[in-house]
This record gives sequence, structure tokens and C-alpha cells, in this order.
Amino acid sequence: MDLNLAADIAGRTPFYLYDFAAVRHRVAELRAALPDGVLLHYAIKANPMPALVQRLAPLVDGLDVASHGELLTALGTAVDREQISFAGPGKRDPELAAAIAAGVVVNVESGDELARLRRIETAVGRSARFALRVNPDFQLSGSGMTMGGGATQFGIDAEAVGEVLRGPGRRGLCGLHIFAGSQNLRLDALTTGVSQTFELADRLVREHRLDLAHVNIGGGLGIPYFPRDEALDLAAYGRHLAVEVERWRRRHPDTAVVLELGRYLVGEAGVFVSRVVERKHSRGETFLVVDGGMHHHLAASGNFGQVVRRNYPVSAVTAKPADERETVTVVGPLCTPLDTLGRRVELPRCEVGDLVVVHQSGAYGPTASPVHFLGHPAPVEVLL
Repeated sequence: MDLNLAADIAGRTPFYLYDFAAVRHRVAELRAALPDGVLLHYAIKANPMPALVQRLAPLVDGLDVASHGELLTALGTAVDREQISFAGPGKRDPELAAAIAAGVVVNVESGDELARLRRIETAVGRSARFALRVNPDFQLSGSGMTMGGGATQFGIDAEAVGEVLRGPGRRGLCGLHIFAGSQNLRLDALTTGVSQTFELADRLVREHRLDLAHVNIGGGLGIPYFPRDEALDLAAYGRHLAVEVERWRRRHPDTAVVLELGRYLVGEAGVFVSRVVERKHSRGETFLVVDGGMHHHLAASGNFGQVVRRNYPVSAVTAKPADERETVTVVGPLCTPLDTLGRRVELPRCEVGDLVVVHQSGAYGPTASPVHFLGHPAPVEVLL
């Protein structure tokens, strides 16, 4: 879409623009690559914009939430409540009570949380449905963010599952959730992780004689943020997954397999758009000062899990000729040198009023950013 028109729709800059056609295409790609019968769940935390969740819900089989606010968003869709799960450490008692009352699955992160769940279900007067989130006994190499394998606040250590089940009991247990890492583009690491996840799930089911409705193998599929990144070979991943799913079904025909994805569904479908408010020259360098910064898009500034600062793909909308280019650093309006959206990037020459676009911005945007820092207005979100 013409971004100047999108800016008129947004009413002001900065704004996020999400292309739902791209989300729909990604889901269709996944459906074509995944084995039949694998359930696809969307992790709302990646982008909880209510309008986006409403439109995405009919395309997936379930939703995962990580807060009471996200739970309310999920409950506003037509997704079956048995296919809504509530994950995350440190759930407060009112959150557990809301999950029980709503009839969604609670991904239990510890023995203490399970004990609280038992106490709260008595107070609510309704039985809880829960899955055990398991901290695996392996680590997934190549992940942008490792979510298990060592000492962690996430999940129950695999070797402690039996002890937890001997405590408050297994009444209401309906699944396992094994999530080893996220943002992974390495096919070898992902396929090894899938095999290890199924192996661990099979061992736990057999050792503890579990009767489960589902096993959630997480996701972890990455998207290419940086120039050297190569897109994941989805077809090859799907072929490997098909082999493991078929083996799983022979052993556990009544236990469904869930693939839970967030960033992979929406990350490439969004852009962050800000407007140049000043050109600044300092000791041989040109800075474009724009009205959107790290308080609106923390990930792009390199402060959301990046060990080494690298630029997201950046482009510009300007009336200047395409061959009139320059190397610039794009910075926001905050009083900190951390507020840098693109360091020494090559763009068409931009003037005050032109638009600067940060791509790959459909996931972990405004809700993963310190939007109240310095009291600037929050960015607008537009879904088209």
C-alpha cells in the first residue's frame, strides 16, 4: 500500500502498519507444509492487537495467552476455550481463577503453581484443566532466545515431573508443553529439537503413564531480520516434522500435536513508519531524526535480546530520485544514544517530512517497548 495514504489513515506518525493478506498467506504456507492433523496455535504475545487476533483466530486452531489482558482478548474470539492456553511464570491468583472460570488450559510452570491451582479451583467451584510446561533436559542450539534446557524460571524440570504429579495429583491434566527456544533459522537445530522434544514427551508419557489430549511442541521458527539471514526452509522442516508426527501417532494415537507460533505468523507482515523531523550533520555523519524511536520499537534499536547491534531492514518514502542515495544514521527523539533505529544505513536522500520505514516489525512492537518513556504519545496501529 502507498505509505503516504497509510499515514493519512493513521492520522499521525509514528505508526505500525500490518498487512493481513501477508498473515493469511503465511498461515496458508504453513498449512501446506505441515502434516495433516497438526494443530496450529497463535501465541498472542507476538502481536496482541485485538483486531489482528480477531481476524487471525478463524485461520488457526487455538490461541496461547500470557496475561489476563490477553486472556480477555482470546475469549472475545470464536476459538474453542479448550484450545486456549495460559502460559507464563508468576501467574497471580486472580489470573488462575479467571483461567479456571473461563475453562481454558493452564500451562502449569511449577509444583507450587499446581498446588495453588488446586486451592483456587475449590474456591471457584470448577475443576481446572491444565498442562505441564516442561523444562527440557536439552538445549536448542541456534535460538535467538533459549527458553529451556538449563536452570530457568520456565516450566518444571523434566526430571521433576514425577514428583510434581505425586503432589497435588493429575486430575485435570490434559497435556504437555515443551518449548525449548524461539527465533531459530537453523534447519538442523530445529529438526534436532523436534526429534528431542518428541523423544522427551514419549518418555514422560510412558514413565508416568499419562493420558493426554495434546502435546504442545512449541515452535521456535525464526524470520530473517538481517541481511545475512536466510529464510527457513519450511518445506524441509515440514517433511521432518511429518516423520516425527507419524512415529508419535503410532505410539499415542489419541494425543494431538500442537505447534505454537507467534513471530513466524505475523513478524514479516508489519512495518513501523516514522517521519523525518530534522536532518543533523555532526563531524562528517548525517543523522535523520525521526518522530518514532526505541520507546515505540525497542527491538529495532537492539535492546530486545540482541547481543550484537544489527540493523533491521530500513527503507524510505521520499520524492527524491532513487539514485540519489546517502549513508545516514536514523535516530529517534529520546535523550539517549540508545535511541537508534538504523546505524549507517544507505537510503535515498530524505528531507524533513519524508517517511522512514522499518520492516519485519509485525511482532514484538509497541507492547514490547517502553511506550511511556519521556511521555511521548504511543504509536498508532493500523491493520489493513
